[in-house]
Amino acid sequence: MQERRLNIRMICADLLQVGFGDENGNIVWSAAILEDLSPSGACIQFECHVPVGSRVAIAHPKGELRGVVKYCTFWEIGYYVGLQFDEGCEWSSEHFLPENRLDLEQLMGESAAGKRAKARLT
Repeated sequence: MQERRLNIRMICADLLQVGFGDENGNIVWSAAILEDLSPSGACIQFECHVPVGSRVAIAHPKGELRGVVKYCTFWEIGYYVGLQFDEGCEWSSEHFLPENRLDLEQLMGESAAGKRAKARLT
């Protein structure tokens, strides 16, 4: 499968409050687990199905991130929902940093720096 993401995603494991519209047009707020995050989108694990095309808001201490559901797939213990953030509503570390995170871009940079240092020693 060809990778379609524009940004490297940060792997996370944080509990969030997420709002979305149900089939009756009501806004439902639910706890959900943030699985990964990038400037342009996120993957969130829900206990319930969230229809593709639904509008979603992720609450954080400094406001909200808003976007649209691009996929919703059940896998083992929950529904994995892929979000694309609205234009002009990109995530940055200035908004918030998940408490439980692994920044792959930083990890890869540290790995490359370590290899360069080791090469200089040999």
